Amino acid sequence: MAYDVIVVGSGPGGYVAAIRASQLGYKTAIVEKESLGGICLNWGCIPTKALIKSAQVLEYLGHAQDYGIVANDFKADFHAVIKRSRGVADKMSKGIQFLMKKNKIDVLMGMGKLNAKKEVEVTGADGKTTAYAAKHVILATGGRARQLPNLPIDGKKIIGYREAMNMPAQPKSMIVVGSGAIGVEFAYVYNSLGTKVTIVEFMPRIVPVEDEDVSKELERVYRKKGMTIMNNASVEKVEAKGNGVVAHIKTAEGMTQLEADVVLSAVGVSSNIQNIGLEALNIKTDKDKVIVDKHYNTNVAGIYAIGDIVPGQALAHVAMKEAVICVEAIANKEGKYHHVPEPLDYSNVPGCTYCSPEIASVGMTEKQAKEAGYEVKVGKFPFSASGKASAAGATEGFVKVVFDAKYGEWLGTHMIGANVTEIIAQTVASRKLETTWQEQLDTIFPHPTMSEAVKDAIEVALGEAIHL
Repeated sequence: MAYDVIVVGSGPGGYVAAIRASQLGYKTAIVEKESLGGICLNWGCIPTKALIKSAQVLEYLGHAQDYGIVANDFKADFHAVIKRSRGVADKMSKGIQFLMKKNKIDVLMGMGKLNAKKEVEVTGADGKTTAYAAKHVILATGGRARQLPNLPIDGKKIIGYREAMNMPAQPKSMIVVGSGAIGVEFAYVYNSLGTKVTIVEFMPRIVPVEDEDVSKELERVYRKKGMTIMNNASVEKVEAKGNGVVAHIKTAEGMTQLEADVVLSAVGVSSNIQNIGLEALNIKTDKDKVIVDKHYNTNVAGIYAIGDIVPGQALAHVAMKEAVICVEAIANKEGKYHHVPEPLDYSNVPGCTYCSPEIASVGMTEKQAKEAGYEVKVGKFPFSASGKASAAGATEGFVKVVFDAKYGEWLGTHMIGANVTEIIAQTVASRKLETTWQEQLDTIFPHPTMSEAVKDAIEVALGEAIHL
């Protein structure tokens, strides 16, 4: 069977590419080896947020008296928490099935692989392989948990994010290796449910890609919650001991040992570019990534790549936008779309971490701006001074803005606090429109809201603070 477009992988990049292709009149198929929605919907973005919400509800109950509410005899049902998370994931995956049917997209279940003829060979669960031809093939095979040589994931004593989302029993103690988004989110969930959590981070501070002030605040909050944090440390090896493990950890002071029920490896993501046929067509790669141009063409005509397997942030919303740009560029060349899509600006991509308090950021940190040669104006407004935050009982964290002192260009925003992932879009849109601090101060922010802390932070940067 021949198609106009075949998409390999049905994660956020893949299913969006397939839907947009169908909308533009292409006969489209999508290949998926496991579950529609990919890692994000089934084992990543969505089910982790369900776990986090359960942890937050438990925290609310633990502080109910602070709100004038009496709540007694409550406890977490670990199995029910896991079951709810899996239910949310299943519902979302079924939603993608509905979208495929709605858009008349053929779903080809199996492992997809390119061959020398630029066909996509799909090997099903029964081992049978069928070849499909297409004028355009979009590779969106995503990523998987990165494994360190000295920390191999066995799924029992050393686990990855998949196992952490579906454990048969709650561990009493856990060592989390790595403090990126995956690490700090799971650390929050399990600590809130009652597991003793230790975070081991190789870098000098946790969430090391964030602004230094954000890292300091999250570490302060996490230590207050009872977590142990070891910075400038690395797990050298892990040995089984009884029903648990012993981790040998290298620190600045020397070697130390730490016992726990389980170790969660959260050291990043590796691209799924192996065994998908890149070699058959001599598709160029570099450092675990497929090399593409601004419209996601590979060096082989008719083959494209998007999402975690190409350079750029490995984020669902990035993959979605890359998908649309890729398909619209194809359609524009063939007269099916009216304009050339604008390339993605990777310097204006928001990053969100859904621990508690949440983290959201976009653009340059204060340090990056100074290193780039900018003279900066920096404003920082704490949520402890926010009326809405006080009313909500969510006064931890702050909003920090970074502006160019000469022209008023908005260089970056860095937030930590309740629901800040819902606020960061304002900075993204404003930076896209190239607004200045004055235009922001001329904008009416609703009161009382958490979002008005952005305006307050800008006032601080200009030395015009009213609420601080």
